[in-house]
Amino acid sequence: MPRALVTNDDGIDSPGLHALAAAAVQAGLEVVVAAPAEQSSGASAALTAVRREGRTVLTRREIPGLDGVEAWAVDAQPGHIVVAALNGWLDPVPEIVLSGINHGANVGRAVLHSGTVGAALTAGISDSRGLAVSLDVALHPTGERYWESATRVLPPVLDLLLDSPVGTVLSLNVPDRPAGDLGPIRHARLARGGSVQARVDEIRDGDLHLGEIDVSDEPEEGTDTALLLAGHPTLTALRSVAETDDELVEKWLADRDD
Repeated sequence: MPRALVTNDDGIDSPGLHALAAAAVQAGLEVVVAAPAEQSSGASAALTAVRREGRTVLTRREIPGLDGVEAWAVDAQPGHIVVAALNGWLDPVPEIVLSGINHGANVGRAVLHSGTVGAALTAGISDSRGLAVSLDVALHPTGERYWESATRVLPPVLDLLLDSPVGTVLSLNVPDRPAGDLGPIRHARLARGGSVQARVDEIRDGDLHLGEIDVSDEPEEGTDTALLLAGHPTLTALRSVAETDDELVEKWLADRDD
């Protein structure tokens, strides 16, 4: 039975985290939950944590409806949690990291800033496999959230992840609508930006306020943003930090030597 670490950036009390953990158990995985004690959205792959005498602070928790599943609230960012879990904290070491279900889509190049995606990418550079799962919740939502729509499309993606090479990182985004209204899963490339854009909306002496607005530009065809709007869950393989193949630095050094 493969072991999975389930984490997120919305915090240990997030219903999306609980839904993902339950879906992982139902899929036959051995699950351990470790998530930030508080909201940590926008943390990317940060390794910061609250420490007491140099030690990361942990609190044992219970996940509703998942009796017997080991769960921890950690006073740390999700990237920190993943590094600890894969490097000596948890025994046996999890084979995969599942991050989410995030309250809001993680699309476009803005995934760089996501703590949900950052946890999955951290798994990828730690000789593991990572999956970020996000529900396309509006910036100012009304009504109920369809977490079950995300868990409904999860099993085949989990199979793909488990059969993939070490270092694989996938990002799954699901429309926030009833499962019966979803289209087929589609492969998607990243849009230029995200679905939400940060903007400084107030500047005063000594401080400023950074707010968020919905991106109004028409999304490019075939991108994760466009496909989500059309009702399709989207799946994107992400590459973590790596050197590029361009010759910029080599050419610059060669020119200096001449």
